[in-house]
Formats: sequence, C-alpha cells, structure tokens
Amino acid sequence: MEHSVIHSTFTIERTYPQSPDRVFHAFADKATVRRWRVDGDGFTVAEFSFDFRVGGGEVSRFSYGGGPEVRLDAQFQDIVPDQRIVFSYRMAIGPQPMSASLTTVELTPSGDGTRLTYTEQGAFFDGVDSAKGREEGTRGLLEALAAELQKWKLEHHHHHH
Repeated sequence: MEHSVIHSTFTIERTYPQSPDRVFHAFADKATVRRWRVDGDGFTVAEFSFDFRVGGGEVSRFSYGGGPEVRLDAQFQDIVPDQRIVFSYRMAIGPQPMSASLTTVELTPSGDGTRLTYTEQGAFFDGVDSAKGREEGTRGLLEALAAELQKWKLEHHHHHH
C-alpha cells in the first residue's frame, strides 16, 4: 500500500445565542458531550470514556449501520474555563489509522451569546479520510451542538415554571 500524509488546517467560526459558560459546559460535561457528539441514529457505541482535565482524555469506539468500528483517542492539552479547550486526537477505522489532529476551541463573548472559533490542524493518512470531509463533519457536529444548547434552554426553561 502507498503511504502518504496530507497536512491541512481549517477554521470554522460560529455564533451561539448561549453564554460562553453554557457552551463550555457542552464540551466539558460527559453526558452532554455524549448526546451531541457520540450518540446518533444508526450509531452503536461500544465505549465512551471521558476525563475532562489537562492530561485526561477520551476514548470513543462506535460503528455506524453495522460498518467497521471507528475509534477516537483524545487527550486534553489545555483548558481555560469558558474560554479555551485544546485537545489532540487520533482516529482509526478498524485497524487502519485515519488521522492525527490538534484542535483548538476558542470561546469569546459576542453580545449575549458566544463566538466559537474551531481550528483543527490535521495529518490525514494514506487517503483514508480527507481534510474536506473532516471539515464538513465538524460543521455537522457544531450544528448538533446548536440543537443540544437549544434543547437545554427549552428543558431548563420548562423546569422553572
């Protein structure tokens, strides 16, 4: 097999109506992370461990529609509450390494809400995954995060009455 590596960086900016502490919580809280980033229709989750601290990490193993198992191993490199999360992660599909990345999530107040800047610097191996595909996938996840934040607001608003 031909071995190759493609380096790519992409940045996605998005604004959420929720406050930075609320958005940060959605990246820091295990149950919340699992809801918007791991669980989904057609996904079978074999493992999800999550330890949100510098030097801690995440292991997710899941498959989609009976396909091969995808594994994500992440480690948190830097955490500034309500402001910044930096993590490295690698992905594999079955025995095949897909990518290794360094990701920075920056949160800044924007009016009553939050501007999220998501920067991923990736090394993509042997043509298994593409940088373009990863960026599209990340946009989809940030959309799922928006739905999760909105749902939280509705649920908690509901509980107060």
